[in-house]
Amino acid sequence: MGGRWIERWEPEDETFWREQGERIARRNLLFSVLSEHIGFSIWSLWSVMVLFMGPQYGIDPAGKFFLIATATFVGALIRVPYTFAVARFGGRNWTIVSALLLLLPTGVAYAVMEPGTSYGTFLLVAALTGIGGGNFASSMTNINAFFPLRKKGWALGLNAGGGNIGVPVVQLVGLLVIGTAGAAHPRIVLGVYIPLVVVAALCAALFMDNLAPVKNDTGAAKEAVRAGHTWIMAFLYIGTFGSFIGYSFAFGLVLQTQFGRTPLQAASLTFIGPLLGSLIRPVGGSLADRHGGARITLWTFAAMALSTGVVVYASVAESLTVFLIGFIGLFVLSGLGNGSTYKMIPAIFLAQGHRRGLSGEAAESYGRRLSGASMGLIGAVGALGGLGINLAFRQSFQTAGTGTGAFVGFLLFYAACMAVTWAVYLRRPASVPDTAEGAEDPARQPGYAEV
Repeated sequence: MGGRWIERWEPEDETFWREQGERIARRNLLFSVLSEHIGFSIWSLWSVMVLFMGPQYGIDPAGKFFLIATATFVGALIRVPYTFAVARFGGRNWTIVSALLLLLPTGVAYAVMEPGTSYGTFLLVAALTGIGGGNFASSMTNINAFFPLRKKGWALGLNAGGGNIGVPVVQLVGLLVIGTAGAAHPRIVLGVYIPLVVVAALCAALFMDNLAPVKNDTGAAKEAVRAGHTWIMAFLYIGTFGSFIGYSFAFGLVLQTQFGRTPLQAASLTFIGPLLGSLIRPVGGSLADRHGGARITLWTFAAMALSTGVVVYASVAESLTVFLIGFIGLFVLSGLGNGSTYKMIPAIFLAQGHRRGLSGEAAESYGRRLSGASMGLIGAVGALGGLGINLAFRQSFQTAGTGTGAFVGFLLFYAACMAVTWAVYLRRPASVPDTAEGAEDPARQPGYAEV
């Protein structure tokens, strides 16, 4: 429990925020982004490593997709304990620990990344890289506590977007290595990240703070699990973040498998989509702050369905140019939706506080408790969407030799997300579940307009 602790933290108090809170929150946001960025890079490491794994490794495309899926799965599961670690150990302290833990998968991958290593060993190492996926949950929970509701869309979008950029950055590093040293030297990529992990941990130790008022609330966690909105938002987050991380991990391998691209050709294209999707995530949060997260999310899913239709056409017509246009469109839209869906979470639970007859600070406190408790679970379930995407690609290529069947399934899922968003958060009047027992629609309550 050592380190820098802040005993009083009241971000909704405008005087407190103006005089000291904003400066402290922005500083913590900056270094949270750095650590989360490195975590995302390590989590998505196997989207790059598979490009180095030529015929001499003896692993077919289905096996490579399963390596990627393994990393995705572990990264999703570990988000739940990482969410609660912030309150248990402090945001600064846990950022240090979670950063240093990234040395384990990076160091082990450095030791075994060569032809002749067994597939089981590669699976184990891919599972270890899932540690990086947990950094998102702890970082988002931490930053959620630092900022007032009116700033959460922007702050959470920037925090997540800066972390998401870790995906295209590690892919750019892979491109640089393949383009200069060749596809036989994957260890250079790993050698780049080992010192960066140490830098992230050191910066967290020097510049971040722990918030003493942030405590693990068992009651809030249980209530969040029972809340119907937690699971509805988890479903929608599968469509946005699950798409982003699933496509980020699989893009290069799809280009290699379906369009016969070489490792260098695939690496030269792989980073573009994740980069654009990461950069636009804060825009999604800002648009949600101004126009409402549900509206932005609905139109995002509609556009994602349209882009998926373009990808299906390109896959059937075997047009790489059209395929790239549609696929990169999916990245941009999923990034936009990431920002808008995460903005909805605190607004939904604030509205629930109003529905329960609370007002002012009491409603805001309730909203912070429930949104903080639900974010880790929503993030974990959403990340499992990436697992589903990679398993769908694996099955589609295994049975038909193309990804067309997988994309048709994704299109149908986005249509379902549209329907849920409209029915639950935009339709008037409506009735939606609040807990396992059910309750009235928060749209009828004060504060719902911000959702």
